[in-house]
Amino acid sequence: MSLAVGAVSSSKNMGFDENKEGGEKSTRETVEANREADGEGKRMSRQMSETSVYSAEEEEDDEGNKLELGPQYTLKQQLEKDKDDESLRRWKEQLLGSVDLNNVGETLDPDVKILSLSIVSPGRSDIVLPIPEDGNPKGLWFTLKEGSKYRLKFSFQVSNNIVSGLKYTNTVWKSGIRVDSSKDMLGTFSPQLEPYAHVMLEETTPSGIFARGSYSARSKFLDDDNKCYLEINYTFGIRKEWAAT
Repeated sequence: MSLAVGAVSSSKNMGFDENKEGGEKSTRETVEANREADGEGKRMSRQMSETSVYSAEEEEDDEGNKLELGPQYTLKQQLEKDKDDESLRRWKEQLLGSVDLNNVGETLDPDVKILSLSIVSPGRSDIVLPIPEDGNPKGLWFTLKEGSKYRLKFSFQVSNNIVSGLKYTNTVWKSGIRVDSSKDMLGTFSPQLEPYAHVMLEETTPSGIFARGSYSARSKFLDDDNKCYLEINYTFGIRKEWAAT
């Protein structure tokens, strides 16, 4: 997690020549420069405001709107569809792998079940995170050491139909202020008996007196239709040292 604050500053030198003509010229240049700087500052302010509005709108659209993907088909219907197209047929067979169509049925909606979640950190045993049925772990779900490297690892099973655009989102707050938000695309998966396993990119926990403390977070697993397969609301801590095992 990181919270970056950027600042843009500009400055112009102002001076007066010893002779009057030079002094008047320098004064005029200074006034014009200040006007230009003021105008540039206003334009920059407008641009930053517009960017903030656009970001807010994009965030609202991501949460509130669904992407229209067209009609759904069962696996059998998808195989029958475009069956005369050799390239499409091979692509579908490659995607579906060893799926037993006789056991899939005629269900349109895919189902994704998150089987396990764990945190992997170099030189330490994995922190296995129990997944409660209501999606709300009690107390601190886990504790991380400040400045430590870690990865999130999870396994999941897909059944009934192909799940398209499966993604993982995570939002973190501290003292009621949002300090981090991320969205990671996992991919498209066909149903199979064997669970899928995925390991996220390595991250580093923040460090320092202001980074230590307790955080609240919300993690979701969603697909392209924004269907949520698991939502977890939890708290975690960042401390000077790892929690005793």
